[in-house]
Amino acid sequence: MEEELEPHDTKTETVLPPPEHSSPQQETLYNNAEEADLVFSASCLTTAELQQHWRAVKQEFRSVKLLFDIPNTRIIDQTMSKYVVYQIVVIRSGSYDCERVAIERRYSDFLHLHQELLVDFNEEMEDIVMPKKKMRGNFSEENIAERRVALRDYLTQLYSLRCVRKSQAFQAFFTHQELKDAYNLLRGGRFSRALEGLQKALVLQEKLSSHDPTLVIPTLCAILVCQRDLEDFDAAFQTGRRALPTVRRYELRQYQGPLLEALVDLGYSLELPVAQLQDELTRVRDSPHAQVSQMSLKELVVQEFV
Repeated sequence: MEEELEPHDTKTETVLPPPEHSSPQQETLYNNAEEADLVFSASCLTTAELQQHWRAVKQEFRSVKLLFDIPNTRIIDQTMSKYVVYQIVVIRSGSYDCERVAIERRYSDFLHLHQELLVDFNEEMEDIVMPKKKMRGNFSEENIAERRVALRDYLTQLYSLRCVRKSQAFQAFFTHQELKDAYNLLRGGRFSRALEGLQKALVLQEKLSSHDPTLVIPTLCAILVCQRDLEDFDAAFQTGRRALPTVRRYELRQYQGPLLEALVDLGYSLELPVAQLQDELTRVRDSPHAQVSQMSLKELVVQEFV
């Protein structure tokens, strides 16, 4: 299986983490080959945030492999239809993965993914064969077990293609339905159930999108909104602090103002010192790049999957 970063992309020999207990002023961010991409303003980060940032940076240069398993299946027998759903588990290899969440997909979902990928990667996928549906005996134990193994191997083959595993279609196959359901629950005010779905999707996103840490930012912001509306202010504040370094580093201006505003409000509620966050929020609002529409984080979040 191809690794997440090929040898010519890897710069681990030049990426050195800062001392674990150094101050933000003492820490110098550098990479001899890609310094311009890694250096960002450290003056407004706390030591904890810098350490979190460095973990994310190192993750980008670390070889990442995922394994796919389909341990179980079940037959859904409804009045007008009967079909099999396959339970999929994504496992991070190389160490014990304690965050294993399962999703369920039908054969038709796999087929839809295959057709979507062929539009953009027809040549790259010429040696990958989608397991065919049998004309008879689809619900026999033997055929279900055979297809379960074939679909597991199919996902592994797709993941071996770098262009495919980084594609929106591949990412969406594992998270779109869960995220859509969670956002619908959030808009309906069912925050506890929405939070469960968002946290499940986040685990999958973090495993599948290590090449682009910005992809988890909308989900983290939605989690913050749910936690805040459930009055779990400490958890909401920690979620926001988790998202903020990436928002800063990649200049996600759409989220920066609303996220800072939410953190300042939460900080006041928790009686935490938020002067630096307040100053940063003022600078963001006064910036010529500031968003014209000053939406709250919740207003921004509920627009997802509409």
